[in-house]
Amino acid sequence: MATRWSAAAVVSALLVVLAGAMTMSATAQAPPGGMTVFVPGKRNSESTCKDDGKTRKGKNKPKPKPCTARCNDRCPTKCLVLCPGCITFCLCDFYPGVACGDPRFTGGDGNNFYFHGKKDQDFCVVADSDLHINAHFIGNHNPATGRDFTWIQAIGVLFPNHRLSLGALRSAKWNPAVDRLEIAFDDERVNLPRAVGARWSPASAPALSVTRTSPVNDVVVELKGVFRLVASAVPITAQESSVHNYGITADDCLAHLDLGFKFQGLSDDVHGVLGQTYRSDYVSKLNVAAKMPVMGGGADFVSSGLFATDCAVARFGRSGASADGIAMVTDAKYV
Repeated sequence: MATRWSAAAVVSALLVVLAGAMTMSATAQAPPGGMTVFVPGKRNSESTCKDDGKTRKGKNKPKPKPCTARCNDRCPTKCLVLCPGCITFCLCDFYPGVACGDPRFTGGDGNNFYFHGKKDQDFCVVADSDLHINAHFIGNHNPATGRDFTWIQAIGVLFPNHRLSLGALRSAKWNPAVDRLEIAFDDERVNLPRAVGARWSPASAPALSVTRTSPVNDVVVELKGVFRLVASAVPITAQESSVHNYGITADDCLAHLDLGFKFQGLSDDVHGVLGQTYRSDYVSKLNVAAKMPVMGGGADFVSSGLFATDCAVARFGRSGASADGIAMVTDAKYV
């Protein structure tokens, strides 16, 4: 029987297992921390956690029993499963650091809000002295309703001396067996074997790693001591389009990213769409009673490119101990 936890408990468990899981080689091995991703309704719609005897600590602690996890109705497209215990949850459950769909964020303060941005533009979602993350938005205008919809298609991550991009490739028709994630580090493409547990880490920044949690379209990105990111490339389905009037067309299924961040070293001066919600002095101006609270102030967050640090609230590159500290833990010369 699969175990259901609260969102907070699930995130805590996820982060604990992932923290010790990024030591695998560049070949396919066991998934990080026993985490796998599966798609309901497919041949792999069930995931089994087996007792391997490695999780027992102490003579009196019983071994975990084998169990089977199944997706529930809250996860119509993908489930994440943690072993042992068959703990199941959806990537887009409400927990701090999530950015999913059209895009809905959950801030560091726990409040949910929408930030619609603008089609074909970039916005800084995290702006700190040693870490800067921009998001590139794609969108669609439905003439039948007159509404504009947007999604995060790619992110650009800058940290001292390096940069990483992660994006969902444009697709006309979504094939779940085809990998539509595109990853690049310092402008060179990252090629990951299509196997659960396949891991990549650059020699020039050994604290950075990318690990697959399913053969295609799902990865965990970690910059040790700085952030951890669970990312999935997903389409807009015909059913979603029908329910929400997205107006997708036959030539574009609007492939985008669903993201879940965990930050470990943000300063109290951090800003950006998501970053500002982690400040100790942050006071939300959202109407949290609204059905769809929307964060405004788009002009403060717009950037000129995926790796640009010119948004009005940018902090990247400011001198300080924190920036020097990140360089020391990420650069090979300090390892």
